[in-house]
Amino acid sequence: MQQLVKDLLAGSRRAAARLISQVENDDPHKRELLMEIFPHTGRAYVIGITGAPGSGKSSLVDCLLQQMRSEDLKVGVIGVDPTSPFSGGAILGDRIRMQEHALDQDVFIRSMGTRGSLGGLARATREAIQVLDAFGKDIILVETVGVGQSEVDIVKTADSTMVVLTPAGGDSVQTIKAGIMEIADLFVVNKADLPGKERTVTEINLMLDMKEDSRWRPPVACTVSVRGEGIEAVWQSLQEHRRFLEESGRLQEIRRERVRRELTEQVEYLVKNQIWDRVKEQIEFDSLVEKIVHRRCDPYSAAYELLEKIDFYGETD
Repeated sequence: MQQLVKDLLAGSRRAAARLISQVENDDPHKRELLMEIFPHTGRAYVIGITGAPGSGKSSLVDCLLQQMRSEDLKVGVIGVDPTSPFSGGAILGDRIRMQEHALDQDVFIRSMGTRGSLGGLARATREAIQVLDAFGKDIILVETVGVGQSEVDIVKTADSTMVVLTPAGGDSVQTIKAGIMEIADLFVVNKADLPGKERTVTEINLMLDMKEDSRWRPPVACTVSVRGEGIEAVWQSLQEHRRFLEESGRLQEIRRERVRRELTEQVEYLVKNQIWDRVKEQIEFDSLVEKIVHRRCDPYSAAYELLEKIDFYGETD
């Protein structure tokens, strides 16, 4: 296990792939592995890319990869895909999207299945980011599934969030209602060669005019990713946002809040697991379910009964 971490820190792609697999599969040694690599994290900048399916996120990521590599930056990409109902793995594969980067030693691309997680982000995404951070990547791009309102989860993971829209994507006001507009640090209207570009840009700017917080106004960039048009402007906007966060102190605030949230979630996860382990040891859970189904007990009383049987509340004097 320690050798695997040493290999990762020494730049082994094989070690990075194995570690992400172990994290994703909830390996029994996952905790120890993450503890070993944690002191080597905190240097990578994380960019989230989200938006509706079919908006061209993957081709946009491919173009951004080329731009970043032209500046000699080491880049990691995590593509969070829908989970296959048959294999449990990601439906879309790394090499299908970005074949020309497969042999670049300074690019590491990994697809991860959501495995039923809400929000378009795999449960293990944050831990995979830590692995790539310790692996020495300067930038980590996280591309989400694209499933609507729950996409706002990306903001909990990324330092900068890019929302991708299309002119022909239907009424963009519906996207605004979905809440996805609130999380953007940068808007990209991709496929800008299609009719309706001006209307989409106007609607975005109208919504931005209504926002009270004026510390950072998200830029609106237009791209045609299949032709590589507008990518340099997108990259410049992302760099400007990073400078804004660093100079204003917001980057530290964002990361501190992220740590607070991760610690809270981890405590909740551990407590929940301990409770369910005790429940499974002491209680016929299925029989309680049957009682509720046949209306001999209600779910609220049953929940209290479970906690009392495992002595969750403890003895009171």
